[in-house]
Amino acid sequence: MTQSATPAYRRLSVEERRTQLLAAALSLFAHHAPEDVSLDDVAEAAGVSRPLVYRYFPGGKQQLYEAALGSAAEQLNQCFDEPNETSALSRLSRVLDRYLEFVDQHDTGFAALLQGGSVVETKRTTSIVDGVRRSAAEHIYQHMEVSEPGAPLRMTVRMWIAAVEAASLIWLDNDKQPPPAELRDWLVEQFVAVLKVTAGRDPQTAALVTTLAADAPVPSA
Repeated sequence: MTQSATPAYRRLSVEERRTQLLAAALSLFAHHAPEDVSLDDVAEAAGVSRPLVYRYFPGGKQQLYEAALGSAAEQLNQCFDEPNETSALSRLSRVLDRYLEFVDQHDTGFAALLQGGSVVETKRTTSIVDGVRRSAAEHIYQHMEVSEPGAPLRMTVRMWIAAVEAASLIWLDNDKQPPPAELRDWLVEQFVAVLKVTAGRDPQTAALVTTLAADAPVPSA
């Protein structure tokens, strides 16, 4: 029976331990601003010692935060994947469902991530966040079946992504109201609306709007 006293971390591989520490860090960053999370907090959440955290992240809190942010970015990027099996707006609707679920789960951490101003914010962290935005835009072009978007369409999509981020932050501040499904439908409608504005100035976007008009109605929850 005394063998059970052996610390569990000794039985984990290097990759398993690193994954565990990142999961603990992500959980903390999801509910607290990065500057309010210490290595001691991460060690306690993971059930390990502070020196062990340093062993895996010798750069300390900054390295751990960047690694956790990168892991969160990978999860967020996966939200944008959607099989090309239904209409473009239906795919966008499901993408937004997963995106809002991610925002809900990460709560404070998501707000701190987008609002910036954290003491651990660097060019690297800013690059990671911007990379997610660029990836989101590329996925939207794919869902809209646009292979070579021109400048007007690119600008419109990036402005809409910024609007989605702003709406997400306001949603968190407003106790997550309206319900996610209602917010999702609203954001899809806004996407179509801004495309229509650009369509008056850009033939490519006008053609896209015509195509979307033939899509099936966006399903309601």
